[in-house]
Amino acid sequence: MQADKVDFAALIENDRIERQRQEWQGTFLEYLELVKAQPDLADLAHRRVYHMIAGRGVADLDLEADPRAKRVFGDEPVKVYDFFKDEFFGMERTLEKIVRYFHAAAMGGEEARQVLYFMGPVGSGKSSLMERLKRGLEELEPIFVIDGSPNYSNPLCLIPRHLRPAFEEMLGVRIEGDIDPITRHRLMTEFKGEYEKMPVRTMSFSIRGRRGVGVVPPVDPNNQDTSVLIGSEDISKLDRYSEGDPRVLELSGAFNVGNRGLVEFIEVFKNETEYLHTMITATQEKMVPAPGRHGTVYVDTCIVAHSNEAEWQKFKADHTNEAILDRIVVVKVPYNLRLSEEVKIYRKFLGRSKFEAVIAPHTLEIASMFAILSRLEPSAKCDLMTKLKIYNGEEVLEKGRPKKLTVRELRDDTRREGLFGVSTRFIMKALDSALAQNEDSIHPINVREALIGMVKEADIADDTRKHYLEFLQDTLHKAYLELLEKDITKAFVFSFKGQAETLFQNYLDHAEAYVTKTKVKDPATRDEMQPDEGFLKSIEEQIAIIGPAADGFRQEVIAYLWAATRRGEKIDYESYEPLKEAIEKKLMNSVRDISRIITKARTRDEEQRQKYDAMVENLIGQGYTEASIDTILKYAANHLWKD
Repeated sequence: MQADKVDFAALIENDRIERQRQEWQGTFLEYLELVKAQPDLADLAHRRVYHMIAGRGVADLDLEADPRAKRVFGDEPVKVYDFFKDEFFGMERTLEKIVRYFHAAAMGGEEARQVLYFMGPVGSGKSSLMERLKRGLEELEPIFVIDGSPNYSNPLCLIPRHLRPAFEEMLGVRIEGDIDPITRHRLMTEFKGEYEKMPVRTMSFSIRGRRGVGVVPPVDPNNQDTSVLIGSEDISKLDRYSEGDPRVLELSGAFNVGNRGLVEFIEVFKNETEYLHTMITATQEKMVPAPGRHGTVYVDTCIVAHSNEAEWQKFKADHTNEAILDRIVVVKVPYNLRLSEEVKIYRKFLGRSKFEAVIAPHTLEIASMFAILSRLEPSAKCDLMTKLKIYNGEEVLEKGRPKKLTVRELRDDTRREGLFGVSTRFIMKALDSALAQNEDSIHPINVREALIGMVKEADIADDTRKHYLEFLQDTLHKAYLELLEKDITKAFVFSFKGQAETLFQNYLDHAEAYVTKTKVKDPATRDEMQPDEGFLKSIEEQIAIIGPAADGFRQEVIAYLWAATRRGEKIDYESYEPLKEAIEKKLMNSVRDISRIITKARTRDEEQRQKYDAMVENLIGQGYTEASIDTILKYAANHLWKD
């Protein structure tokens, strides 16, 4: 117990020492020496945020090493930012646009005088992106501010304008802006204009402490007070100071506290337009009005706003809003449309919860399929399930060959895809409901039931409800049965992968001999024999390769695998998607009858009981719990193998 106390005390003490190490106080003259040695100490807000993101690490996604990613992104390079890693999934292009904005602004481009605006449906990640940016500021090393400045003014703003070119050359930095009225009054009265003696200190960013981070929530239109944005005058001081004295100012508005960092506008267009006019000068001139008759106050801040699409369309439709619209960089934040990434989102949320139930295989996959199907626009080129698979980078087969449809081809035909449909919150509520009702384990069946119940109760249009129920009761019902049959097959086939590899190697031997017009050597006897066309056909017919098409298919397989071998890739039965599917179907057909008989049987003989027990053991090895296996096998018996 004593050791624990010592550990707690050491943790507290080490943290205090580290914080004290980061603290600095000195004069403006001493601060200039620090800047000369480390110019990035004087970074403006946009440049600071860009370095905050890029400094964590940036990498190019290796598309050549990941065929699935290459099918998703094509030949366009994809950046991956460690700053957003493990928190945001399926948002690569959105994140690239956000970083591009900060990069351009950091370089002094027009973006430095523009509002960054996130537009997307509810639950698409807009608020989470904002929280990540604000949290990132809190994780930064402290910045230097004029001691006593209510809006944390940049010390370099003390330098008179006529001397700034000389200082910029000496320091290697850009100087812009001005000190606030209160600091100016102190400089002239307390320090007699000797700005080199002004005190400078460090300040750490804090959301709760309102240091460098300002937040503007939507305000009641009948009670919109600009003091939320720019502060106010402290009337209690008017009996001591005149109305024009800067000391009566209370610079506590969002733009004041967000100086040097970031100002967030939540649901920005729920506010009256007049209320937002402050943004015009805050972006273009980097000035906001001071309360009362005190002129303007310089602000160096990143203005980031967000709202849903309906609010944006309504605001954009009013031509009187052109002045604000011209100062906005829109970044769409749509729902994720990739199945593998959607599954990661729910794993992240569940990992943060206190639920301890086992999640059976395909549970999150089926829930994610429903979410993505609801977000897709119909296409004349393929059905929605095929579209889902293509968007996920899967190779979809058509008559035994990969379907010649690309992600870009499908997306070029869409208008609002990803801006409507079911939110991640909706899916999480269904998962939470299933977890609350089934403490030991959840599986696709009870999660699907929870989703059906929620859709029936949801306040949505009747045609949308009907559409969603079709997905749940038909499309996903069939999709799950396919997945379930494959799991049960693997459980019945002893060493499924081993047998699949054997079939694969045999197929390669005979197909290569057929294509090159040579003979196959028996591995045991070393006797030479003709390629077994009957065996080849038994594999190929599983994916509807019959007749003259067989010759072309065999040539494609051999050519593909020869090319993969030259690239040094490992070759196994999963290397070529069409052949993988054919082999798996061949194995599934080989045990379909016995698996159907054994799972449906009310009583089993000794041999059947042993096979059933072995199957259950294998299913447990795949991640199923004993409690869920009985339900799942009954579901398979009732729906998969109808007599």
